Amino acid sequence: MTDTAKKSSNYAVDPRCIPGFVLRVIDRLNNAGFNACLVGGAVRDSLLARPVIDWDIATSASNDEINSIFSDIRHFSLKHETVTLVYKGSHYELTTMRGKDLSANAIEEDLGHRDFTINAMAYDPAMQVIIDPYNGKQDLQKGIIRAVKDPFERFREDPLRLIRAVRFSVELGFRIDGSTMDAIIKMSHQLRFAAGERIREELLKILLVKRPSSGFKLLRKSGLLEAFLPELLEGLYKRQNRHHCYTVFRHIMETLDRAEQDPVLRLAALFHDIAKPRVRQKINGEFHFYRHAEESALLAAEIMGRLRFSNEMIRRVTNLVTHHMVEYDGKWSDGAVRRLVRRFQPDTIEHLLSFRRADLLAHGFADKDMDLLSELEERICHLGRNAGVRECRDLALDGEKVMKILGIPPGPDVGKVLDFLLEKITDQPELNTEDALTNLLNGGILSHNPA
Repeated sequence: MTDTAKKSSNYAVDPRCIPGFVLRVIDRLNNAGFNACLVGGAVRDSLLARPVIDWDIATSASNDEINSIFSDIRHFSLKHETVTLVYKGSHYELTTMRGKDLSANAIEEDLGHRDFTINAMAYDPAMQVIIDPYNGKQDLQKGIIRAVKDPFERFREDPLRLIRAVRFSVELGFRIDGSTMDAIIKMSHQLRFAAGERIREELLKILLVKRPSSGFKLLRKSGLLEAFLPELLEGLYKRQNRHHCYTVFRHIMETLDRAEQDPVLRLAALFHDIAKPRVRQKINGEFHFYRHAEESALLAAEIMGRLRFSNEMIRRVTNLVTHHMVEYDGKWSDGAVRRLVRRFQPDTIEHLLSFRRADLLAHGFADKDMDLLSELEERICHLGRNAGVRECRDLALDGEKVMKILGIPPGPDVGKVLDFLLEKITDQPELNTEDALTNLLNGGILSHNPA
């Protein structure tokens, strides 16, 4: 029995834990003459005493009948045969049971088309009974991910289920049934037919488990990694240099496990060295990876675009990847430290330092760079995150005043002057007053082109 399974001692649904709105929805459907049950993850997680994220209901009512019955409640329909009710900011999905006959036995036929036995259970609050025709409760107790009936048929119905099996395995700490795993291996190439945004959501859930490397081990073993992220496999057997104990792939896995459970940090860990195999050169008997951070950021953007990540998420992740090689040497001036903080904006420098720590820990041995990183963190803390000026708009002089003082027209020279002042203030924050900057400009320092 797995640790997740052990947390539940009685494997029963506690009706008191079901939201009142959900019970009222089911009552209204029943009173209108239709069957209605809780299904899927809500039943599974209730039995495991885990927090329920989605309260989904299967009903014998058709889409049009659902719309009519709940005309007084805000709702919408994005998926075929599914109506989503909106109540106090939360969404509740009502789906018409799949089957030829919407009689009392329709729920069993509906459950027969669900992905895994642990998700193919229903709960009837009125009768307070669990409907479990495929022994999902037993598989919960044993900690097994098993496809409902024929795994090949289930995966043909929806190829995304291939990666969902891995996700449930690592989320719950369950093993994948042998016949189900065999079908995944044989059908792994079909994952490429799933929509990129759906793969993205499963990937994010795998990345956010405590040890995502266990999920990637399964993804590699099953062939799924090759189907949707083949670039990662390029580093599988690529040795590095004296700064690393591990291959590129193993180092990425070690970094993943050490990074904070934050989507941006875990994605940065996944991609930070992904282009290393493509830039690897052997010079004088040692491997070098020149510009690997920049190249990895470009490759990360390409992959994330393929998986339909938002532009903002791509920007934040690639910013981390681009700057992850913080080469602080202890001799930096305060101005150089401030420039690092400024260069990384608008993201927080804490994210970069946290990620860099995970990266260094994943080298496989004690590293003097860890001491230097701690020193850098202390200096940033001492200087204060907001110390100094970060942008031209924070200067005590704006473009209008610069033009008046220097007698120059609008144009690129104004921006060059402001950039010059920003650099001066980065080294000497105390100069950021209107009088001091005016004196600086009047002092002839800018008699030559500030560029």
